[in-house]
Amino acid sequence: MKAILFASASAMALLAQPVSAQVQTTETAADSTAKKQQRGDREIVVTATRRTVRLQDVPLSVTAFNQEELDDLGIVGFEGIAQNTPGIVVNRPTQNFNNFTARGINTNGYSAGLQSAVAIYVDELPISANGNSTILDPNLYDVERVEFLRGPQGTLFGSNSLAGAMRIITKSPDLDEFEASASVDLGLTGSNTVRQRYNAMINIPLMTDEAGLRVTGYYRNEDGWVDNIGTGVKDSNSLEAYGGRATLMLQPSDRMQVKLLVSYENSQPADSGLTNPNLGKFVRRSDRPDLFQGELTNYNATINYEFDFAELISSTTMSNYDASFYVDLAGTYDQAFPFALDAYGYDDLFVQESRLVSRGKGPFEWVAGFFYYDKRRTVDFAYRSTEEYLAANGLTGLPDEYYQRFNSYTDQTEIAGFGELTYRFSDSFWITGGLRYGNTKVQSFTRAGGYSSNYLTAAYCRELFPACGFFFPPLTITPNAYAEGLKVSDDRLSWKASASWKPNSDLTTYVTVSTGFRTPVVNARAGLAPPAAAPNDIVIPDGAKSDGVTNYEVGLKGSWLGGDLTANLAAYYIDWKDIQVQANRVSDSIQFATNIGGAESYGLEFEFLARPFAGLSLAVNGSFNRAKVTDLSPVEAAISGAVPGVRLASPHFQGSGTLRYDFAVGDGKTAFAALNASHVGSFPNQFPNVPGNPNAVSPTYDFTEAWTNVNLFAGVKLGALDLTAYVENIFDDSSITYIHPEAFLDGRYARLRPRTVGLRANYRF
Repeated sequence: MKAILFASASAMALLAQPVSAQVQTTETAADSTAKKQQRGDREIVVTATRRTVRLQDVPLSVTAFNQEELDDLGIVGFEGIAQNTPGIVVNRPTQNFNNFTARGINTNGYSAGLQSAVAIYVDELPISANGNSTILDPNLYDVERVEFLRGPQGTLFGSNSLAGAMRIITKSPDLDEFEASASVDLGLTGSNTVRQRYNAMINIPLMTDEAGLRVTGYYRNEDGWVDNIGTGVKDSNSLEAYGGRATLMLQPSDRMQVKLLVSYENSQPADSGLTNPNLGKFVRRSDRPDLFQGELTNYNATINYEFDFAELISSTTMSNYDASFYVDLAGTYDQAFPFALDAYGYDDLFVQESRLVSRGKGPFEWVAGFFYYDKRRTVDFAYRSTEEYLAANGLTGLPDEYYQRFNSYTDQTEIAGFGELTYRFSDSFWITGGLRYGNTKVQSFTRAGGYSSNYLTAAYCRELFPACGFFFPPLTITPNAYAEGLKVSDDRLSWKASASWKPNSDLTTYVTVSTGFRTPVVNARAGLAPPAAAPNDIVIPDGAKSDGVTNYEVGLKGSWLGGDLTANLAAYYIDWKDIQVQANRVSDSIQFATNIGGAESYGLEFEFLARPFAGLSLAVNGSFNRAKVTDLSPVEAAISGAVPGVRLASPHFQGSGTLRYDFAVGDGKTAFAALNASHVGSFPNQFPNVPGNPNAVSPTYDFTEAWTNVNLFAGVKLGALDLTAYVENIFDDSSITYIHPEAFLDGRYARLRPRTVGLRANYRF
């Protein structure tokens, strides 16, 4: 019987493209006591819906990886997570620039000026609330779990979890045992690109059962593989990154725990990895390195207190995120003259969440909480030419090479209350309902100071002399005045309802309806009337109001043969209303954020795990999806570039799988060999037409290539020492995985990293 079932799973693997054995979970107050998944466990206990629950009882579509799985598959960042999670694609132009698509909910991979549809958290800190700006690549060492919740998570995770939420949950100190570990990963990409990754952890009990300290540090030094012919630097996209965290756990009583955490991460890629295929496969061109660098400091205090009737969790987080966004924009004018942006952003963030989670037996289980979010984002904008170009063309009057400077900041606050209630009619049937009501306020300001100029017009005229005649406009400078943008406020209610039925202890079925939304967006030029030549064109609106989705989902989770065969299936239909987009006015191409009609996305996600005999496992997952615009007026089509029925920016199929064999090598030692493969189908990078010019196909409209990444791992576990040799991207697939939707970049194409071979060593003291 096992052989028949295993053969069926193998057949599915051939259809789906071969993922690590995955658990399904979501963060709860009991994270520190949740049972760790071990390879081969017959039953997995997780902390879903903010409480400890058996995996099969969780009415959610979620995938999670523990530290062992991350190490076995060499996953150190978002790319590996996305490649091994059904229904997920990471749109990654270059390092520190990440935007997830879940279940097809995305209009383009960049989300220019908009929030991502997937929220990303490190513990309780949301790190994805930067719109289309840099999102730091976090270090994934010494983590408890990485979780990906698919579908809207508005009830428990609030705004900007429109299509899902990803959580990185770090390990807490062990108050009883001394621990230490270290990891070294040395790899070679191509023939001469060296990759170095170092990690270390130490856990020290300070007082028996009363206090413990856990400290983690890392350093990465990785050579690049993309040549920049503009700067003359070979292998220009190198990376240096370092950081660490320290967590102090205090347990003053059996009922109370206090956790204090401070973390720091600094990621400094030396250049972008985006390429121009017209110049070569791994070739780019910019006048200076494009820099997407980030520095994140995070402080958190979490207090847990157990009352007789409920557990109180209070989490207070403060963070500072400094990021550079230096980019050569000359591609807009085909490199005719220097045009670049040197921007630096500063985010100051405060987050407070308090919640009560019911304890004890009884038919009712509940969670009730309060959430407060306050953020100021300040950005220094400096648009530059070069002093050589200015001098050669007689453009005088600027204080330096920068032709425009200004400083702006945006204040955003959100306050919300939320709760979920479960009623168990019996051990085999229960229903859950959840609500979250909140208010979000957003306002932007421009500080007085700095200046603007007509450099672009003057330079454009000089390069296109026949079009300008014999008149060269002089360079004029205008001081910037203080400007206060409109305050946009939005009240939103998110809700969820689900029913779960267990016909037996090994099978759970559920049906869920859930909603989610994104925060509103303000427009800097709100109220601007159309030009006199087109008086009937639209007035620039105040901004884009919140868009929202309603997700209808049916799922099944089962295990058979004592856990040697498991299956998770989810079918969904998503109705997306008032889609937030970046648009252009037809008459003068002024860019602004607005809303357009609606779209639908529907599909099937699956995860299978089979163990036909001791030591051998096959894990397969994947997603079939169809997502398209279904509601669009002629005006909305004209300003957005969309057309009725157009496909959204997501693949029709995405999947992955892992075939692994573990075997003994004597005296308690074990070895393993594993083959991991992931596949993503081709998909469009944006809407097809030029926003503001409905009759013109966008010159930046393109499709990514379908790609398959195959990795091979072989290792041995020698007591405290684990050694793993690997080959990533065995077939050296260089397919295009991302295409930037905006024209200002000369290089807009990202590719898979070339074949990389290496050796990884993990040691536990």
